[in-house]
Amino acid sequence: MPKSSVRIGLLSDTHGHWDERMQHHLKSVDEIWHAGDIGGFNVLDALVKIAPVKAVYGNIDDHKMRSELPEWIEWDVHGLKVLMIHIGGRPGRYEKGIRSMLKTHQPDVFICGHSHLLRVEKDASWGGLYINPGAAGKHGFHRIRTMLRFDVHSGLIENLEVIELESIR
Repeated sequence: MPKSSVRIGLLSDTHGHWDERMQHHLKSVDEIWHAGDIGGFNVLDALVKIAPVKAVYGNIDDHKMRSELPEWIEWDVHGLKVLMIHIGGRPGRYEKGIRSMLKTHQPDVFICGHSHLLRVEKDASWGGLYINPGAAGKHGFHRIRTMLRFDVHSGLIENLEVIELESIR
């Protein structure tokens, strides 16, 4: 019998950094989603040892990673339609082309990274949930490394947790 829900670990902007804290918080998940700027295959290799990974490349990822990962992906998980890209902007200030993408694909959830700013909010302009997990790596201007963990059940996100990995400065 298939599981009625799936536990997700969501991170972005690792910039090649991997540590035991991330592994500890991801060990209970069924899937890992990475919203780009992975920074090296060492991170992807560590993630796939924990759970299946869905990932997109980011602006710092090299040509080899870009040849193996898509710029954006969409998929359905337990009735939840997800669209993920690295550079997406934010509600009220989406990057060029993102609004038309949202209109065309009509996801329930839009995930992006790049800004290093954790943000989860309903966006009435297209009717879905916007998620940016912040940055799990050490490079950038963010002060706290973050990632998210949640369950997807019957098309809904439940039990959303913000995980603070450590303060950087």
